[in-house]
Amino acid sequence: MTLIREPAVAGMFYPANEKKLRTQLSQLFENVSSEKKYNNVLGLIAPHAGYVYSGKTAAYGYHAVSVKQYETAIIISPSHREYFPGISVYEGDAYRTPLGDVQVNIKLREKFIEHSNSIFMGSKGHHAEHALEVHLPFLQFLYPGINILPVVVGDQSKIYIDELADRLAQNYNENILIIASTDLSHFYTKIEADKLDSIVANRILEFQFDLLQEELSKRTCEACGGGGIVALMKAAHKLNKTNSKIIHRSDSSDTSGDTDEVVGYLSAVIY
Repeated sequence: MTLIREPAVAGMFYPANEKKLRTQLSQLFENVSSEKKYNNVLGLIAPHAGYVYSGKTAAYGYHAVSVKQYETAIIISPSHREYFPGISVYEGDAYRTPLGDVQVNIKLREKFIEHSNSIFMGSKGHHAEHALEVHLPFLQFLYPGINILPVVVGDQSKIYIDELADRLAQNYNENILIIASTDLSHFYTKIEADKLDSIVANRILEFQFDLLQEELSKRTCEACGGGGIVALMKAAHKLNKTNSKIIHRSDSSDTSGDTDEVVGYLSAVIY
């Protein structure tokens, strides 16, 4: 029996209608079509809010990595709605969106969880999680036929993030794109948010993943998917791909006009 994860936030974070969704994605990419693209990309850091808020920043990031076709995307998502120890790789066959089904790379999943104490196959964290789902239409739009390894991090403690980084490095090849899904600070004033988000941006640019991990744990900066960023950068370090570029930064006030309580967004490439 085929097990498919149905869309949880279609109609809320992005259009539930296929035609409207394709139109919105087309418009987002048209606005960034003149921007630079990057070769030899290992990973992308991109936001996961509703498209009306963070879609522009996400499109800048996805456009930057669209110079080649990828066979598989490993998507690393935080778990917003349930805590669990370790890291959950979806046990089913596919994730569904209004653009169709995205198949899970079964062979890669088997290798990824093999002999691991903390990375396991299951459905924990996958039921209602938006931070993974919102990336799928971008991938389907750019890379028809791409498959995925959907990874939800239930606990972003160093012991789990270090193992995740090891598994990413061990299983990477040139046909894989690793995506770290994250938003930045939440509900500070625009000025305060800019200060906090600049810390994360600078650590990515300077490739200081250990310092970023330390600062996230001390809460001197914020990124709900910070563990995924650290895992991606640690894996990149192991693979000697240590160039990074911030592609776009924004916050929710760019759409809402409310500068009293904003959410920060960033896209960056690791290559």
